[in-house]
Amino acid sequence: VLGALLAERLREAWHTDPVSGRDIAERVARFTCLGGRRLRPALLWWALRACALPDGDRARAALRVGAAVELLQTCALVHDDVMDSSRLRRGRPALHVSLAVQYGASSTDPFPGAAAVLAGDLALAWAEDTLAETELPDPVRRRVRAVWRVMRAEMVAGQYLDLHGQVTADRSALLALRTARLKSAQYSASRPLELGAVLAGADPGLTRRLAEAGAPAGLAFQLRDDLLGVFGDPSRTGKPAGDDIREGKPTLLVALAHARAGARGRLADVAVLDAALGDPALSAEGLDAVREILESTGARAAVEERIDRLAARALARLDTLALDA
Repeated sequence: VLGALLAERLREAWHTDPVSGRDIAERVARFTCLGGRRLRPALLWWALRACALPDGDRARAALRVGAAVELLQTCALVHDDVMDSSRLRRGRPALHVSLAVQYGASSTDPFPGAAAVLAGDLALAWAEDTLAETELPDPVRRRVRAVWRVMRAEMVAGQYLDLHGQVTADRSALLALRTARLKSAQYSASRPLELGAVLAGADPGLTRRLAEAGAPAGLAFQLRDDLLGVFGDPSRTGKPAGDDIREGKPTLLVALAHARAGARGRLADVAVLDAALGDPALSAEGLDAVREILESTGARAAVEERIDRLAARALARLDTLALDA
């Protein structure tokens, strides 16, 4: 479904203008098709199957809504890479980087980033068109649109808090958790599950409980991603290790290390963290020093323990639901 849909959108884009079709639309289609775990559409589909048999009409609608969700994620990632000046995404040059290479743009040239913003906008437009063109009974359509509106708002709010934490150097666990809940617990888990349940025709009570079961799983997913961002193998994660540190992102991992080092009077460690966070030129040796502090303060172990608790909570909530599959 996704491939056919993107092929149709590409034909329309090329008909509108071949230059933007080649530079922007083709990149959006390629980015959407070639990578990613398809986590959000998968959660949507699993929720549909858990709540009802995916017959022809339901299955077709769910696949199209899943494609819209994936295009929304393309928009989020392309914009995120521009905001963070990320060089890699999914093991390949980020979209704005590939544009810079194509046109020989310098690091100070605004063109690649501006063009990538347009690519993200196009992905969002395609997502909206796909959702609008999906045939749904009116009551289901209204419920789907309501969830979609919340999902978009949470995506934007989570991304803004991510940026806000960087510019304010807010190291609080409260901000880190709020950001993670908006960016992953809700946008990446609860809302896709909610969409699947709504498409299945589940009653509001079951839909709400299924979304609530997804929240701790989504938060655990984000906390694991935070760990991989510092300790992960770039050949497996598809992005350089340490980028979250260099960008000064508000993560629970860093918040715990900063708070624990300060509480124990380890002022030298606090100074190392403060200097490293948000330093785009942080060296490999500097990153190793940060890793040592994350380990020695027990922050890494504490995040691992929280992930285990959140996963157990998600499974326990799922066990209480009366599901068809």
